[in-house]
Amino acid sequence: QVQLVESGGGLVKAGGSLGLSCAASGRTFSTMSMAWFRRNPGNEREFVAHINGNGGTTYYAESVKGRFTISRDNANNTARLQMNNLRPEDSAVYYCAARNMYSVSDINDPRTYYDWGQGTQVTVSS
Repeated sequence: QVQLVESGGGLVKAGGSLGLSCAASGRTFSTMSMAWFRRNPGNEREFVAHINGNGGTTYYAESVKGRFTISRDNANNTARLQMNNLRPEDSAVYYCAARNMYSVSDINDPRTYYDWGQGTQVTVSS
């Protein structure tokens, strides 16, 4: 099992930036692919971004493409989500998630990830 701890959420004005971090422990970090999801009350978890084990391949939801950047530091067991040009509709609780790097399941599907952080709130004011 992997323990994931997010940090970096907060309140920002529209057009501003925030960086989220996800610290991982309990399993060899480089063997896991990582993703960020977000959720608003009453909604399903929404895929945001994914990065493979060595950081060489990334995927983004269309709604964040060009504004968000996912990255990882395998030496320090950390994944990161840099969010720029934030919009009010980006407000949500953001979660990092982990799964085996060899999984071929749909990266957009939260059910394919076996470990989750507790979430961090991001609020974007207009």
